[in-house]
Amino acid sequence: MNKLKFHADNGTAFYKELKQRLDEYFTANGIAREGNAVMRFKIFLYFGLDILFYGLMINSRTPSEFYLFYLLLGLSILLTAFNISHDAAHGVAVKSKFWNKLLFQLSFQLQGNNAYVWGKNHNESHHLYTNIEGSDIDVLNNPAVRMTDTQPLKWFHRFQYLYTPFLYLLYSLNWFLFRETLMIFNYSSRTIQIRIPRNEIIKLIFFKLFYIGYMIVLPALLLPFGWGTVLLAFLLNHFMVSAIFVGVLGVSHLSDYVHHPKPDANGNLFMSWPMLQMLTSVDYNSGSVFFNWTLGGFNAHALHHLLPNISHVHYLKILPLFREVCNKHGIVYMEMPYHRALASHFRFLKKMGKSAAPQPLAFERQAY
Repeated sequence: MNKLKFHADNGTAFYKELKQRLDEYFTANGIAREGNAVMRFKIFLYFGLDILFYGLMINSRTPSEFYLFYLLLGLSILLTAFNISHDAAHGVAVKSKFWNKLLFQLSFQLQGNNAYVWGKNHNESHHLYTNIEGSDIDVLNNPAVRMTDTQPLKWFHRFQYLYTPFLYLLYSLNWFLFRETLMIFNYSSRTIQIRIPRNEIIKLIFFKLFYIGYMIVLPALLLPFGWGTVLLAFLLNHFMVSAIFVGVLGVSHLSDYVHHPKPDANGNLFMSWPMLQMLTSVDYNSGSVFFNWTLGGFNAHALHHLLPNISHVHYLKILPLFREVCNKHGIVYMEMPYHRALASHFRFLKKMGKSAAPQPLAFERQAY
């Protein structure tokens, strides 16, 4: 991973005042930045739903019941990741470091994915160097889909906005089967190579086998529907999870409004870190109670990137303050309704498939 040097700009003063105002808000209201009673309720709710739907699935009486509860289980596990795993990875789901680590490990490993790899690289790479190729772990090196202007433009990329939605359906399956497994051999589909400690390799293999055991083998052995039915449910579940996951996260950083800054040869990025976050993230329906409850604040991505030490359960309260400080310092906050963010994402794919170096659009706020 290439380490970069940031430089002061008007984002520096903006961020300083934002932190000061937030300190005053939490102190004046006598509340902690970590999760509160609402978060504790969500922890019991989502883990409870995971257990409930697994119990209903493993006791299904008909194939239709089995498919229904299997997909509801997959959805519940994904919402657990959005609402619990993510905050816990940043140490803000609850106050206790021990319980944050346990919640993160439990909710992530049980999906068959490695918590160490995701947590370390999410916090130390993606959050620090958002959208910068060679520094942000989440920048893909996928020959089928061109997402940065440093990647070669091929003739078939002109159609990528048409075929990419079908590739998106394979996202979580690729993550589970190949993305982390190939990292064992020091190979990655990212633009950054990843090395995994030996003890994490053991955990990675164990939990993938455990996941296959309780999501495929156990249902196939205990239920009378056959291996074909179980495998089809497994695939449909991953298609659904992939579509939701990419639909939630892809529109935030892959948009024709956001930037993909390039440092100079000496690793200088001529902007501040707060400015980088505001230039590389699109928020949608950031004031929505429904989205905050279901997506765990992922729809308020710029807010989260600047303030990862604050639980998403506080976002709706601090959002007006955030907007106010942005306006005061002339910082553009790119927030829009979801349909506009989704349209921007597909325009981005189309432009990246036709132009060698498309320029991001200037954001103009529209009422919604």
